[in-house]
Amino acid sequence: MQVQLENLGKLERKLTVKFPAEQFESRVRERVTEMCRNVRLKGFRPGKVPVKVIEQRFGPQIRGEALSDLVGSTFREAVQQEKLQPVATPNIDTSGKPQDGEIAYTATFEVLPEIPVVDVATLQIERGAAQVSEGDIDAMIETLRTQRRSFADVDRAAQAGDMVTFDYDAQAGDYRHPAQGQERAATVIGSGATFAAFEEVLRGHAPGEQFEATVAFPVEFRDPRLAGQMAQVGIRVEKVRESRLPEVDEAFVRGFGIAEGDIETFRKEVRANLERELDNALRLRLRNEVANKLVDAHPDLDVPQVLVEAESERLVRASMQGLAADAPIPPEARSAAQPVARRRVVAGLLLREIGRSNGIRPDEKRVSQAVATIASTYEEPHKVIELYASDHQMLDGVRNSVLEDQVAEWVSEHAAATERTLSFDEVMHPR
Repeated sequence: MQVQLENLGKLERKLTVKFPAEQFESRVRERVTEMCRNVRLKGFRPGKVPVKVIEQRFGPQIRGEALSDLVGSTFREAVQQEKLQPVATPNIDTSGKPQDGEIAYTATFEVLPEIPVVDVATLQIERGAAQVSEGDIDAMIETLRTQRRSFADVDRAAQAGDMVTFDYDAQAGDYRHPAQGQERAATVIGSGATFAAFEEVLRGHAPGEQFEATVAFPVEFRDPRLAGQMAQVGIRVEKVRESRLPEVDEAFVRGFGIAEGDIETFRKEVRANLERELDNALRLRLRNEVANKLVDAHPDLDVPQVLVEAESERLVRASMQGLAADAPIPPEARSAAQPVARRRVVAGLLLREIGRSNGIRPDEKRVSQAVATIASTYEEPHKVIELYASDHQMLDGVRNSVLEDQVAEWVSEHAAATERTLSFDEVMHPR
């Protein structure tokens, strides 16, 4: 095997690899012989299918698989020989045809950059500390009451907390939505289910009222022809429904799986859940703090563009939940995500290098706990745990997350760290 390496850029590499054509033909013959023994074809006894029949029916498939196998194995040998670390599957270009007794191909790919020595002692790290208070428990119970509220029709003007059902149309310039008639909608005033300007217009109007108002539609409104526009809106209020919060009694508590309906037991369960959420949020806060300080300390680190592109796509798809899995990413959205994506890639590379150079490995107990925490949010946690156990890619994702948490903790212990006491709300809802 002959290997020639070219540098196409700071991180882009091109390998030209040549291997004997006889090696390819030998692999093809082995596959043909194997198929002769194992394939079942009508009109032939098992193991007695002639070589010519196999070559006629399966020749292109066999040759394609043999070439793919050889390209894969020789590429792995070549990158090991040249001491390269590709970050993604290479782009392979080959005719697959012998020339001068050899088959050649080129592989183009990006490699990991050389990570500089990270002196964590110079980093100024802020560690957050917080506890769950009785007031936080009270606030969560109020949230749970709100989630389980009921609504009853009232014959009065709408106010904060009321559910309003209404019909509307909107005119912006020459565009009218809907084209004819009105569209039915509903919102709870103050909930943000509909944008604030619209909810404010509904406030103070009773069932049966019809009126018009000028409304500024937000730029993210689902109809692009109304988004960011001032529109004349016609509204007819159909219903106003008043919210009724349940009492925190035995029946309410039983609804959360506490059979005895004991309120103190319920409060302990709420505290345990809040402490679990707070612990996760504090770990994420520390990881982000460490990651940002590392990135700021290495602003010029070269990163593979393929990793930035992949992270950009992941960010966009996570933010555009209505986007189909096979739908293309809007170019403007991908471009907007790239600065954040680049910082995330840099942070990941630096965190992993710190972990590698200091012998930090994922704590399998923490990995299991992380999977259990994820599973606890589903109706059948045991099935989710089984899924992670059987899917190495999903489990590796959890391991990487746990490793980054461990590295962030290690960095904060060896950096110039200060502790800041925060409230539960400050941690859970950072501004």
